[in-house]
Amino acid sequence: MTRIRLDMIFLLLLLSGRSLGASPSFSLDYQNNCFLKDGEPFRYISGSIHYSRIPRVYWKDRLLKMYMAGLNAIQTYIPWNYHEEFPGQYNFTGDRDVEYFLKLAQDIGMVVILRPGPYICAEWDMGGLPAWLLNKKNMVLRSSDPGEPQRRSEQHTTENTQHCGSCVCVCVCVCVCAPDYITAVDKWMGKLLPMIKPYLYQNGGPIITVQVENEYGSYFACDYNYMRHLMQLFRSYLGEQVVLFTTDGAGLNYLKCGSLQGLYATVDFGPGSNITAAFDAQRHVEPNGPLVNSEFYTGWLDHWGSHHSIVSSALVAKSLNEILSMKANVNLYMFIGGSNFGYWNGANSPYAAQPTSYDYDAPLTEAGDLTEKYFAIRDVIRLFNKIPEGPVPPSTPKFAYGAVKMKKLQTVLDAVETLSFSGPVKSMYPQTFIDLNQVFGFVLYRTKLPVNCSETPLSSPLNGVHDRAYVSVDKSAVGILERNKVITMNVTGNAGSQLDVLVENMGRINYGRDINDFKGLVSNLTLGGVPLTGWTMYSLSIDEAVSQGLLGHGSHPGTDPPQPAALSLPTFYEGSFIIPDGIPDLPQDTYVKLPNWRKGQIWINGFNLGRYWPARGPQVTLFVPANILRTSAPNNVTILELEGAPCGSQPCIVEFTDTPILNATVSSKPTHHRRLFVKEDLL
Repeated sequence: MTRIRLDMIFLLLLLSGRSLGASPSFSLDYQNNCFLKDGEPFRYISGSIHYSRIPRVYWKDRLLKMYMAGLNAIQTYIPWNYHEEFPGQYNFTGDRDVEYFLKLAQDIGMVVILRPGPYICAEWDMGGLPAWLLNKKNMVLRSSDPGEPQRRSEQHTTENTQHCGSCVCVCVCVCVCAPDYITAVDKWMGKLLPMIKPYLYQNGGPIITVQVENEYGSYFACDYNYMRHLMQLFRSYLGEQVVLFTTDGAGLNYLKCGSLQGLYATVDFGPGSNITAAFDAQRHVEPNGPLVNSEFYTGWLDHWGSHHSIVSSALVAKSLNEILSMKANVNLYMFIGGSNFGYWNGANSPYAAQPTSYDYDAPLTEAGDLTEKYFAIRDVIRLFNKIPEGPVPPSTPKFAYGAVKMKKLQTVLDAVETLSFSGPVKSMYPQTFIDLNQVFGFVLYRTKLPVNCSETPLSSPLNGVHDRAYVSVDKSAVGILERNKVITMNVTGNAGSQLDVLVENMGRINYGRDINDFKGLVSNLTLGGVPLTGWTMYSLSIDEAVSQGLLGHGSHPGTDPPQPAALSLPTFYEGSFIIPDGIPDLPQDTYVKLPNWRKGQIWINGFNLGRYWPARGPQVTLFVPANILRTSAPNNVTILELEGAPCGSQPCIVEFTDTPILNATVSSKPTHHRRLFVKEDLL
């Protein structure tokens, strides 16, 4: 036999090694309290990164920085509503290309802990559940409860059980429909999980574990049938080998409803917690197996009107050292937070919306920049794992493009026919966003004053403004109603005067029992105690109108006439700026600051950057990633100011700066702010 043939045989043996028992494997070792990766003990030190909060062009940069910190794994959510905003319309392209994200992580050398939901929390709109689920108003989300059972009398000629769509025909009499929520979940997972399966570790991909649901023990339903259904669903698509797990707060009251036989139970807790007690809770339901903290909080979330959350690097490093000294597995939540671009932010109950920035005081900033906390964590990891050699990728450069003059376009009321692509809908009583097939943004509600009014109370007696309403009479701004805060105001006008109520969806509740969060006027308004009727409603397609340039061009040369100090009509403004020549590596990231603007939405080149609210804080600047800027043409800035722009004797401007401001002007006193490290404090 020739040497060449021997080499070929050896090569074939190497290539066929997987079929001879050397195929990739990842499993639980209950005897030695660890994971096994390819038969060897394995401990992951992971960090959370949400691809949905970071532009695709920056995924590699952020992943490399995580790898160079000493992490050997990443953890990410898959938000259902990010990929199926409308039923059956799936989007896995561009910034939503989760397969590309998984490939990048693997190419860099990291394994993946996947959290596909269906519910994810994540301070994301409705916890990742699509708003169209609310079309069935009595649906119990995250459960097997069908709400009102639906039956239809459909005779069959056989006595055997048959299937018809999402219904099961029993005997020869009726079809009993499966719960609508479960049916929707089954369909979504039937799309997602087969896409994910090739990326499981045993199939040659990076995914080592898959989470089922999320912190279910904190939800009121406590439906074991629901969790059991999800487990069986995941197994049917992903197979028996994949490690499925759950995550819950580190307390027996949470683990009671969140854990299930067949799913490995893990816990979450933050720095400063009693680490021994936290893992004792896990040991109560998992006497053997690896210790796992699936969410070790490096910072915390923010809300409008509260101070920016900050956790000291020393505290994070100290607790991380203790966790790793116990040979536990850990995921740092978040390692990079990113941004809630557009309308994707969530909210908590009692209603408090989260801002556009999801900086989270994480080791990498919202813009992916290195921090003291990054290096403090890296130094701790170095004590337990070898850190990759080579330089850490630097922070991305920022550029201050300066001030941009803004010109008035038109008010929302003047532009309503342009903005309402679907046209008006008339109804005796107001309808919700979902009734009007509106997911995000704004709806204009219009009716007429039935009687002459003089300082007459306009009220939402059932707290039915979800979430903020800008009220005007005959195109004159008169006040703002706000969920849980302002439910009554006085109006003056004649019988027949036009009453306009522009309602803003500020983000759906993402955690707790109130995730069935309907938007709009969810109950009627009263005038002098009498319900208002005869409504005309306009669903506003503002994003589409902005991107298509349908709002016209500025008609004011640089200043606006003086406006009332208190309040103005919601109004669009526009401006533009040119990236300067002769400076290398442009465009660069930047931040936009809106001096003396109050509250609104901002678009750059048609991209919905998110919400601004410097009047309430804590966030003042919005991160502008370089990929939405252009050097070949002017960059267009569009603003919808909801309360009143700072345009008087001087032009109103926005300013592009190289420095973020995330902790300023807040309406609450610092003494009222407290650190939170368990989500249960939000219930």
